[in-house]
Amino acid sequence: MSQATLSQTATNWWRGAVIYQVYPRSFQDSNGDGIGDLPGVTARMDHIANLGAQAVWLSPFFTSPMLDFGYDVSNYCDVDPIFGTLADFDQLVAKAHSLGLKVLIDLVLSHTSDQHPWFKDSRSSHDNAHADWYVWAEAKEDGTPPNNWLSIFGGSAWQWDTRRQQYYMHNFLTSQPDLNFHCPAVQDALLDVAKFWLDRGVDGFRLDTVNFYVHDQQLRNNPPMPRSTISNTAPMVNPYTRQQHVYDKTQPENLLFLQRLRALTDQYDDITTIGEIGDDHQYETLASYTEGNNRLHMAYVFALLTDMCKPTYLHGVLAEYLRDAGNAYVCWSLGNHDVPRLVSRWAALGGDERQRAHLLAAFLLSLPGAVCIYEGEELGLTDVDVPFELLQDPYGITMWPEFKGRDGCRTPMPWDHSANLGFTTGKPWLPLGEDHTHRVASDQQADAQSVLNDYRRFIAWRKTQGALCQGNLTLLPAHEQVLAFVRQAGDERLLCALNLSDKPASYALPAGVQATDLIGHGFTGQISNGQIELAPLQACFASVPANASLQGQTA
Repeated sequence: MSQATLSQTATNWWRGAVIYQVYPRSFQDSNGDGIGDLPGVTARMDHIANLGAQAVWLSPFFTSPMLDFGYDVSNYCDVDPIFGTLADFDQLVAKAHSLGLKVLIDLVLSHTSDQHPWFKDSRSSHDNAHADWYVWAEAKEDGTPPNNWLSIFGGSAWQWDTRRQQYYMHNFLTSQPDLNFHCPAVQDALLDVAKFWLDRGVDGFRLDTVNFYVHDQQLRNNPPMPRSTISNTAPMVNPYTRQQHVYDKTQPENLLFLQRLRALTDQYDDITTIGEIGDDHQYETLASYTEGNNRLHMAYVFALLTDMCKPTYLHGVLAEYLRDAGNAYVCWSLGNHDVPRLVSRWAALGGDERQRAHLLAAFLLSLPGAVCIYEGEELGLTDVDVPFELLQDPYGITMWPEFKGRDGCRTPMPWDHSANLGFTTGKPWLPLGEDHTHRVASDQQADAQSVLNDYRRFIAWRKTQGALCQGNLTLLPAHEQVLAFVRQAGDERLLCALNLSDKPASYALPAGVQATDLIGHGFTGQISNGQIELAPLQACFASVPANASLQGQTA
């Protein structure tokens, strides 16, 4: 793709888009080594297109020692041999584009692998070409780390290096040193990385840990977090949740780099950027990071990626979003490669997994903005209990057994009833889920009432509903069982009411809201005299007259 001035006919295809996340290691293996790869993704691309998605997001496939499975990059501009070659990537992009799918790749810019040539050079001396490309600091007089910053993966965020006789900072594994964004050459090099992939035809980036790029140059200590505060940034067994992360991330200078990145992407047609934000003030940060037309196009936070799922909690999440980021563009997700599978994580809602999967598809696809579907959610996959001896995730190995890591949501996709459920002819890198035998894609393809076909129907219907794709949101009053809101685009209004419980529910509509023309779409519900009656784990969608008086939080 040649560089060009931003087209005046840019489609903004990403607004309201359904984005499908592929974790390449677990999607499809093409060569029998037990690990998914890029040719495997290409071979299964029709599955994504047939779902109705507009884009595919690929988790990292770059050259890496794989200590954090690709999130520790040792070469940003090549494909790791276990995933294939650059030619395989080009074929993947061509296949996706032929099916009308955009391709987003996962850029991990906050840190590299300690095997990256930049870090090998940086640690070799105090005066080499890359000496200040990473965050180095002197020890305190007693030899301890320079401050109290913590790693998300446990323990201090500082690792002693015997060669430089200094500490280096790592927000994650000790083998993932943080880049120093206060160094202009670092920013220039990372923008060159982005340009490399833009020139190769990608349609945008998912930016890993986007608010972690810049640290406080004074290295001030983080203050403690009040113990009564619930954190979304890490499991509560992790000491990381005991600090307010005031100085180790989300610094003002971060925005200057995002502006440089946006200026680069704006030189290409129809590019989008999605930021992953993990922060104590999540929606305030999201609003800041997506403000105007010179930062991120959209971002997401972790508020819906926890195990908290009561309707009152979900109402609070939407209320916080409307209060702090109502004018921002959000990309919503209920699952990804870092959290337990949705139908298992939200088991507290009751019912069986299939019921929950149906309802939660409707919830996700009714939210304002773009949405991400993590591979396997469309099959209603459950989390797999991976025994310790088969565990691969270093996060889980460190914090076992209270936190078992992320392997349970990363097990291979079940495609059919052939060997290893169609994923590989070899030994899978993680064990297959025993009950996934009953959820294979080939069976669901043939079952009109399957979770897969329900996703397809809902996505297709969503595309016909301007209020769902492009509309704002008015949040209706909180309820112990029901989450209700109205989506509106112009004169088109759609009431969305979801019974997030395993018991029948009644929800009284606010005065002035007269919902009519019940739209079943696979869900049952009754509206009479301003009252909605919902069966357990059911939803209803109904049109609302344009002249109805809506009262509630709106954005």
